[in-house]
Amino acid sequence: MTAAPAETPVADPPAPAPLAPDRAARRAERRLRKQAEQDSVPHGMRATPAGRIARGALLTVAAIVTVFPFYAMVVLSLKPSAAVEFPGSLLPWPVTGEAYDSVMNAQDVPRWLFNTVIYSVVSVVGVLLLASLAGYAFAKKRFPGREAMFWSFLSMVMVPYHVTMIPTFAMIAKMGGVDTYWGMIVPTLANAQAVFLMRQFIQGLPDELFEAARLDGCSEWQIFYRIVLPLLKPILATLGVFVFLWHWNDFLWPLIIGQSTDMRTLTVGIASLQQQNVPLNVVLSGSVIAFVPIFAAYLVGQRYFTEGVTASGIKG
Repeated sequence: MTAAPAETPVADPPAPAPLAPDRAARRAERRLRKQAEQDSVPHGMRATPAGRIARGALLTVAAIVTVFPFYAMVVLSLKPSAAVEFPGSLLPWPVTGEAYDSVMNAQDVPRWLFNTVIYSVVSVVGVLLLASLAGYAFAKKRFPGREAMFWSFLSMVMVPYHVTMIPTFAMIAKMGGVDTYWGMIVPTLANAQAVFLMRQFIQGLPDELFEAARLDGCSEWQIFYRIVLPLLKPILATLGVFVFLWHWNDFLWPLIIGQSTDMRTLTVGIASLQQQNVPLNVVLSGSVIAFVPIFAAYLVGQRYFTEGVTASGIKG
């Protein structure tokens, strides 16, 4: 009598890997979402095919009108001086980089670029730090006169910038801040809009979070550094992009406070080139160089920039 063969254990089939959503599923999901958005619009307000074509044409014309100055600036900066004329051809031919060589080899342009970087970067850091501290105090701290102080500070938004410029310049001049970095930067650090945005964001944070931190023995500085600042990353990124763009393009205050050639920013320096009979293609090449950093900053922070505009209702 022969023994029955031992049964070989059968391994369980491997669990199927989760299927990634394929392109058809994503396309169907987008179609359903679009249909739901269309259904949410009242029937009388839905766009007809002719209306959608007209809207697309209008947006196309608006985009061309918006982009055309930048296109003309780049094309004219790439032409030789003799080929820049008005009215003239806006085709990028002939192409030469002599204007960019003239700008980069100019004695003052690197200094102006350095001043602009110092003015923009230090202002961004200062505004974000002061606005986050003030926003935390106005949102979560209790002290007499808090509301009156906040609304008085916020009323600065209603005062035109040009009204306060002369008194500010007089004070800075008496303190010896003309033609200095601190004289250029310090008056711009008190930003009421930034404080308002910070206060509104911090007010939405639960009070229990701060009470728990105090029970654990955290000081107020530790609460701000370890809890508030990490939670403020989205609004800090949004404000950082806004403040950088404002200061990089700022013209009037650096023009007034920086009276020597060495203290000019890039925008002020490029404008001064027009008074020195510098060829137009050289001036435009300087404008392109000044435009590149803010365009790069916008590309990096465009998501936060758009969210910030949507959240705050700020336009422009």
